[in-house]
Amino acid sequence: MIKFALMGAGRIGKMHAKNIFSNSKSKLEIVYDLNPHSAKEVANLYGCNIANSPEEAILNNNVDAVFIASATPTHIEYILSSAKAGKAIFCEKPIDLNINKVNQCKKELEQYKVPIHIGFNRRFDASHHSLKQAKVKGEIGNLEMIIISSRDPEPPGVEYLNAAGGFFRDTAVHDFDLTRFILGDDPITEISAYGGVLFSETAKETNDLDTAMFIMKSQLGVLCHINNSRRAVYGYDQRVEIFGSKGMIISDNQSPTSVKKFTNNITNANDPAYHFFIERYDQAYKDQLDIFINCINNNKPTLTNFDDGRNALLIANAAYESLESKKSVKIDYS
Repeated sequence: MIKFALMGAGRIGKMHAKNIFSNSKSKLEIVYDLNPHSAKEVANLYGCNIANSPEEAILNNNVDAVFIASATPTHIEYILSSAKAGKAIFCEKPIDLNINKVNQCKKELEQYKVPIHIGFNRRFDASHHSLKQAKVKGEIGNLEMIIISSRDPEPPGVEYLNAAGGFFRDTAVHDFDLTRFILGDDPITEISAYGGVLFSETAKETNDLDTAMFIMKSQLGVLCHINNSRRAVYGYDQRVEIFGSKGMIISDNQSPTSVKKFTNNITNANDPAYHFFIERYDQAYKDQLDIFINCINNNKPTLTNFDDGRNALLIANAAYESLESKKSVKIDYS
């Protein structure tokens, strides 16, 4: 059984705590949060210990793995502390918002041989994964286009936006990674980015964006289109399409039921899509954790590693460069 230290007991941390508790191959040993009330809430729910400091959680002798779900500025500190302690690491995206810090962390990690997983949960969604496997098996022939629509139900508040690091690094980064996942060994080499503030006062107040579109090209010439919005009145919109020489495959929106309604007023109407990411990707989060545990138990490489986190950030940075320069930008992964 893998025993976890959980760093961070906010909204996403509480979800991960529940998943760790519910998995028969893991145990939530100890939790740390800067807010002691949040840590106590998790401890009361799942019967774990409370750490008074990050060091107390990470260095706990009973802990096999550290799950980092804390604020982004703490991620590198906790990654390196966990690596030095010889603990397996699961870190929510992003590693950091500053590529120089990420590069320095990568260099320091070379001296430690510990598994590290970066939490791009969409890779582990059953529908998205099935789409990827169909592409690998050649079911659509030669891949020619990838189209991703990813839209949040409503804009976040000012406090969140001030800490998130910008639309491209916070929201679109998931879609950059998902595109990389589908492409496999064919890297994205070029990006053109467009963005604006079309409706969100909080985005305007924080000098952020609420709407974006990206056109990317892979080394083999696959064209990729991503469109993002911070508002979709019908729910959390998550659709992926791959198109090739022999056909098309779509990973579509999910809803609580598969019921469809046909009346004199509506045709082919479904239930609303799931409201947000925790509901939509509930099983993906659980599967991701289970796969991480299996990698530790079987001494196998993690399926989403440090370089995946770094490369997604490099694409996001290139997207900002494109937006500012109003030009297509080549992506340098070195």
